[in-house]
Amino acid sequence: MKVPVYRALGALSVLLGIIGAFLPLMPTTPFLILAAWFFARSHPEWEAKLLAHPKFGPAIRAWRDHQAIPRVAKWASTIMMSISVVGSWFILPEPWGYGPAVVCSMVMLWMWTRPSA
Repeated sequence: MKVPVYRALGALSVLLGIIGAFLPLMPTTPFLILAAWFFARSHPEWEAKLLAHPKFGPAIRAWRDHQAIPRVAKWASTIMMSISVVGSWFILPEPWGYGPAVVCSMVMLWMWTRPSA
């Protein structure tokens, strides 16, 4: 019963990762890491394809082996989140404009405390 559910969730995670490659506020790699986790339990061939991918495979393996995030990914995420926070200050009304800053600050704090790959 678990195998079809894991396959479906893995496929959904890949789809969300592909969408995230084109939408600036949606991440790609975390969804592909999640997909690899699901495929490891349901479809080893698809997991192997994700791990062998030239662009995303190294990041997935770094997370799996050492829970490490590549330094370039940390910087790119920090820059994109900072742009989003500044934009939200201009778009959202007064009390709501601080929400993205709080959330992004917590995410950045967590991210920068992870080892670098």
